[in-house]
Amino acid sequence: MQSIPPPDVPTRAGYVALLGRPNVGKSTLLNAFVGEKLSIVTAKAQTTWQRVVGIHSAQGAQMIFLDTPGLLEARDLLQRSMVGAALEALSEADVLLVLVDPTRTPGGRGRSVLQDVVARSSAPRFVAVNKIDAAPQDRVDELAIWAREELHAEVHRVSALRGTGVVQLRDALEGALPESPFLYPPDELAAAPVRFFVAELIRETVFEHLREEIPYSVFCTIEEFRESEDPVYVLAHLFVERNSQKRILIGEGGRTIRALGERARAKVESFIERRIYLDLWVKVLPGWRRKRSHLRRLGFRVPDQHEIEFSS
Repeated sequence: MQSIPPPDVPTRAGYVALLGRPNVGKSTLLNAFVGEKLSIVTAKAQTTWQRVVGIHSAQGAQMIFLDTPGLLEARDLLQRSMVGAALEALSEADVLLVLVDPTRTPGGRGRSVLQDVVARSSAPRFVAVNKIDAAPQDRVDELAIWAREELHAEVHRVSALRGTGVVQLRDALEGALPESPFLYPPDELAAAPVRFFVAELIRETVFEHLREEIPYSVFCTIEEFRESEDPVYVLAHLFVERNSQKRILIGEGGRTIRALGERARAKVESFIERRIYLDLWVKVLPGWRRKRSHLRRLGFRVPDQHEIEFSS
């Protein structure tokens, strides 16, 4: 339960951007910070495609966490949009939190991207060396030294999955926030509408149920969300790029799409705490990851080229 600050007591509030390479644990850490599953988490990399806003309100501080897509070398327009979303969050942030993963230490290029990104902001910098429960101690130490010396950041060692060090890190971030009244009601946990998270839960199910490249070609939109009905009626469209992908997603005799629907329905019902009727349809939107008009239709912000250039 979120805390309401007493009247006439100075408060702190601001935006904390979570940045890092793909699959370093940003979404897991966001969920740990707010105590609720807001950002999808799967074993596959690069599953956060748009930024997710989570809110934590304590007695005297409110942090608005911006979970961003992983910083990667963009190879198509969708990936450019993802990197653009991360850089946009950077420009809004009052505090930067960079996550690094000692189980797969980035090479020189990966580190230079992180250095280039944090150099674009004058906000206070923190680095979370994540997954310390799964990494050799010398790798954790080496990354911590690099973060202090090269990123000039305050370093914390955490395990977002197990919760180790998460409260201490959150307390340190709170202390770096500017003095400000709360920016959101103290009982809110997220800034996006419920249908956004419903779509993300369905997309998460696709990543869990299908292998190889198919999930990376699937995007979910909620076309109707009728809360006045019981069960709640949800009309969802799964967009793919090719007819062959549609056939795989539907499966022989509709088996795959039925299994996806059953698993997704259970997740959504748990999230909204109501029964739902999930009406799931697969649509072909040719080459949607590479076409500006299609990405805009699906709700992505498409950046200009100069917005995502990193130093070489």
